[in-house]
Amino acid sequence: MTLRHMKIFVAVCDCGSVTAAARNLGLAQPAVSLAIKELETYYGIKLFDRISRKLFVTEKGKTFLQYARQIVSLFDEMENGVKDWDSFGMLRVGSSVTIGTCLLSQFIARFSPQYPNVKVRVTIDNSSVIEDKILLSQLDFALIEGQIHSENIISKSFMEDELVLVCGAHHPLAAAQEISLEELLGQTLILREKGSGTRELFDSTLLTHGLTAAPAWESISTEAIIGAVSCGMGVSVLPYKLVRRELEERRLVRIFIPHIKFQRSFTVIRHKDKHLSKSAQAFIRLVTG
Repeated sequence: MTLRHMKIFVAVCDCGSVTAAARNLGLAQPAVSLAIKELETYYGIKLFDRISRKLFVTEKGKTFLQYARQIVSLFDEMENGVKDWDSFGMLRVGSSVTIGTCLLSQFIARFSPQYPNVKVRVTIDNSSVIEDKILLSQLDFALIEGQIHSENIISKSFMEDELVLVCGAHHPLAAAQEISLEELLGQTLILREKGSGTRELFDSTLLTHGLTAAPAWESISTEAIIGAVSCGMGVSVLPYKLVRRELEERRLVRIFIPHIKFQRSFTVIRHKDKHLSKSAQAFIRLVTG
């Protein structure tokens, strides 16, 4: 089988149909269909189930897709000049929001003088999206605070972090020293969206106590949440690193929950089969110390 077959298979999976894949690749539809048939015949497996004119990747097809993506990705790296990668290449670095806001620019500022001709392309999103991009080989590695959900991703911790419960300076809870989890759920909750590492830790902590949250607000923007909480519209649980200034300036007030600490680790993640250039390895060593 050839690289062409692998590229066609990946394109069909990504596009969801032979027709769309053929259009994106600039090929005739019969040529794409033939390539898929040749793959299935050669390996003796069924890659797709065809139901009501729609394609669904089989379990064996999903496993095959992981290999195909890595093969295509490695070839693309070679085509882009792998021999000079450490001098003139590009690093595709992902980051979750907290790390992207508080730490990533510092890491890049320390890395760039060592590799001045290596461009660093950054993607900042919630942890779930970043993990998906790692699995799709759209990022070389990433720094996140969420839990890992795929066995194909390996991780290494590099820093500890804590979430804190906060309210506005004029909120009724501002004068309180503490609040119970049950009382917290009676408040107007303003939280990050599902899929973020912050929300995942908060929800999992509640679940260990048999509780669930129904937030009044959900936002992908930490700044929007801080603004709303500062105005007294509700309470939130946010990374300490992101609200430290507001706490010092008394625009926000921290409320404690007895016997509860929202602690987590920041981690570097990458696909277990991902080839890392020397510059990528150097960046990771800089982060992990």
